[in-house]
Amino acid sequence: MAHRGLTYPLGDPPLPGQAVTVAPGVLWLRLPLPMSLNHINVYAVRDGDGWSVIDTGVNLADSRAAWDMALAGPLEGRPVRRVICTHMHPDHIGLAGWLCARFDAPLVMTRLEYVTGRMLLADTGRPAPEDAVPFLRAAGWDADRIETWRREFGQFGRIVAPLPSGFRRMSEGDVIRIGTGDWRVVIGQGHSPEHACLWNEAQGLLLGGDQILPRISSNVSVFPTEPDADPLGDWLASLERMKALLPDELLVLPSHGEPFIGVQPRLDALIRGHHTALKRLERTLCQPSRAIDVFPALFARPVGDGVVGMATGEALAHLNYLEQRGRVSRTRDADGVDWWLATAQPRDIIDGETA
Repeated sequence: MAHRGLTYPLGDPPLPGQAVTVAPGVLWLRLPLPMSLNHINVYAVRDGDGWSVIDTGVNLADSRAAWDMALAGPLEGRPVRRVICTHMHPDHIGLAGWLCARFDAPLVMTRLEYVTGRMLLADTGRPAPEDAVPFLRAAGWDADRIETWRREFGQFGRIVAPLPSGFRRMSEGDVIRIGTGDWRVVIGQGHSPEHACLWNEAQGLLLGGDQILPRISSNVSVFPTEPDADPLGDWLASLERMKALLPDELLVLPSHGEPFIGVQPRLDALIRGHHTALKRLERTLCQPSRAIDVFPALFARPVGDGVVGMATGEALAHLNYLEQRGRVSRTRDADGVDWWLATAQPRDIIDGETA
């Protein structure tokens, strides 16, 4: 099956507890998620007499049951020798600690992902930090929404099992030997601090995590912990580096959606999509706007209450990107709200065309 320059050669995804062989010694499994994005793909690579697993799903009963079925079924009762996590988001590390403890297996991550995950786990159950409130108010959040944020703060550990107290570090360019194959670490930034992809050149496989998804673009957000960050700049630079590095004939094994061939057109589409959104955003900012006012310029569908936080973070990522390149300015009013304005009329508006 082909779609927008991509080919999906593997057919239907596996049911929970089952697996699809994507290459010799490499299995594709799928676990449920309790959200609109209702699944995560995880992978198992034969590693001697056991398996290395890549990403884990969230720490909920359905996911643990799916692992139990997979371990007894397609994984043949063999032990997990390593748990490798591409990054620290809950759907990727939620059961890492559970699997590591069950099999006395080491956790393998990049340093920034491990440290950030431990930091977020430490927030679980503690009161929301009041020094983050000005950040939310500046984005245009009202008192009711800020109060909801206070109530919901510190939820990370609800679906993430405690992580091991130590880990084995992987870094850009490292080569990890798994069984008889070599997997090169390729780092991306923007969606998370130090996201690891694993590239097996001999087999033509890329374990892509959330870095290269076939049908959606990963969230790129600014958070109160680093309000002036430029994650969109990091994200676009990462995609450009991967365009220069990765051959198009790779079979990409993503965390969401289906494995696909066509990494170059997909990278092009991801880059183009953000630049198109930036142009729409500049057109919107011909009049002063708050971060929450620019959602229609960035998102194809209305933003519901459950995703306002992610939408705000992504809006600020695009706004910070433009500000740091001199294309927009912001002014904070007496109520602590930031109003953003384009510094010059975009060229495509002057010409009456969309560039």
